[in-house]
Amino acid sequence: MPGASLPLHIFEPRYRQLTVDLVTGTVPGREFGVVAVREGWAPDDDGIDGLHTIGCTAELRDVRRLPDGRYDIVTRGARRFRLLSLDAGSKPYLMGSVEFLPDAPTDAERGPDAAGLTTMLSASARAAHRRYCSTAWKTGDWSEPEDDVDAGNLPHVLAADCLLPMDDRQRLLEQTSPTERLRLVRTLLARETGLLTQLRAVPAPITTFAVETSNN
Repeated sequence: MPGASLPLHIFEPRYRQLTVDLVTGTVPGREFGVVAVREGWAPDDDGIDGLHTIGCTAELRDVRRLPDGRYDIVTRGARRFRLLSLDAGSKPYLMGSVEFLPDAPTDAERGPDAAGLTTMLSASARAAHRRYCSTAWKTGDWSEPEDDVDAGNLPHVLAADCLLPMDDRQRLLEQTSPTERLRLVRTLLARETGLLTQLRAVPAPITTFAVETSNN
């Protein structure tokens, strides 16, 4: 998501090579593309058909090399793009041709009331985020976005804090109207908060259920 932090643990050889290429400048700008895999598909076998065509670049912010050659990296989402073609042969990792996808504000978003509408929707989206996080997470496990987060990126930053289904996250990523994106994230977070309240359940990391393995 643009503006959202994405920490990654790099262990596959091809992505270790990508990390090296990012650090050394072989891949310029310390940026690489992230796209979601379509459910039930495998891009290594199905090519571009196995991928959603709208993705986001991730800007490399921090790298820590581990003793066995793996990496822990921190990235931040930067620019959305449309994937036009895929190249599986030039590098160990997938390459692609893309066009960047800027926002396309509607006429209403250019009108005299646009600033007031954006302010109202930003406030209601933040409120929906607070309700979700207060329901889903323990106190201290979450924080509100800074006041200076751009309204265009705010829905992405809010969604990054929440365990939304992949289809919903993809809808947010593909939405090019900033105000519609604010409305959408508000609706999604309200829905998820309602579900959590009704089920009396909260998200939990999978490590919560981990147990020591047995030799048997």
